Amino acid sequence: MASDKPHINVIFIGHIDQGKSTLVGRLMYDTGALTEQDYRKLEAIAKEKGKGSFAFAYMMDNLKEERERGVTIDVNYKKFETKTKFFTVIDAPGHADYIKNMITGTSQADAAVLLVGGKEGIMPQTKEHAFLAKVLGINQIIVAINKMDEISYEESRFNTVKEDVLKLLKGSGYKDENIQVIPVSAWMGDNIVKKSEKLPWYKGVSLLEALDKFVAPESAEGKPLRLPIQDVYNIKGVGTVPVGKVSSGIMKPNDKIIIQPEGVVTEVKSIEMHHEQLTEARPGDNVGFNLRKIGPRDIRRGSVIGHESNPPTVAEEFTAQIIVLHHPSAITVGYTPVFHMHTAQISCSVIEIIKSLDPKTGAVKEENPKFIKTGDAAIVKIKPTQPLVIEQFKEFPQLGRLAIRDMGKTVAAGIVIDVKKKEKK
Repeated sequence: MASDKPHINVIFIGHIDQGKSTLVGRLMYDTGALTEQDYRKLEAIAKEKGKGSFAFAYMMDNLKEERERGVTIDVNYKKFETKTKFFTVIDAPGHADYIKNMITGTSQADAAVLLVGGKEGIMPQTKEHAFLAKVLGINQIIVAINKMDEISYEESRFNTVKEDVLKLLKGSGYKDENIQVIPVSAWMGDNIVKKSEKLPWYKGVSLLEALDKFVAPESAEGKPLRLPIQDVYNIKGVGTVPVGKVSSGIMKPNDKIIIQPEGVVTEVKSIEMHHEQLTEARPGDNVGFNLRKIGPRDIRRGSVIGHESNPPTVAEEFTAQIIVLHHPSAITVGYTPVFHMHTAQISCSVIEIIKSLDPKTGAVKEENPKFIKTGDAAIVKIKPTQPLVIEQFKEFPQLGRLAIRDMGKTVAAGIVIDVKKKEKK
């Protein structure tokens, strides 16, 4: 890690076209993380494509093409620093896959920046994202009310949107002290790194100063090793190279590890990040690594690596607290949609609805209800249809969050409160 400062993973969320990529690009440029030379290149690409105002966005988007060509491994992770913190930005790209990526991203994030257009205000995805972020355990959030230039930096419009968003966030369970609302123009650069003269009525901090107020998570280094696999590359002359982000513990070359749920025991040959060999991989590091005598069938996206002495938990069944975000009818026992957990996507069945809860207070509404519907929170028992690694949220937050997808939508999201281990045959 390039910095000794506390490290925070932040995700930028919000409805499509509210300026997420532009805001991230601007933040990089104004903090010096994106060089003038690189910016000029992006500007040229944007102008060539007749999209001058997309220069910053291209920083994230041309990386997407690069990623599709498999040029580098960790391109959608950008880094910048504030006075006291070191940040990794998790970008959730792509329209069709947006929610899927957003869920994967959110499950790795410690904090979120929710973008809301000053003109448009709250849009359908604004609600879904705010809800998801909270249910997936993100407790600190900045609301960037963007495109202030399009509404002539008007205070009254800002206040209206601010009130709407605060109402939405508090309804999702956020507390006042964990929300910061800031007017910005990502394209013009207003109030991103330094205060803007165009917003004389605004007395608060800039976006960068607000990010600096985020609290870093407690160190996950002392916990057992857990590393969910994001991708597995087969590279000529090198062999099988799994890629993933260490969520807890430390992995070093020569460590004896186990791949779950496959149950394959092997040894770490080497670890690499940003094309450099590492002597150890720590929480937050997005790494590629080599394992001894391993084939493509031994490991896949959704597998989790741990030390042989403390293997990741393979679940027979698990209990989760969920919130139903959107279901056309109702969820009943026997419902078997696709569950997204860390990097795994596996069909699981609801085998028991233990109780429904009031989502605003968490109080029990009904024991063993017959069904749960949109807006309900509930405690449910789940059985995976194939082997799956999952952990309790309180022990391993990144491996204890889940989202339920069906019919191209996020049906529900939640956290794992208990796991019944699969016994070895």
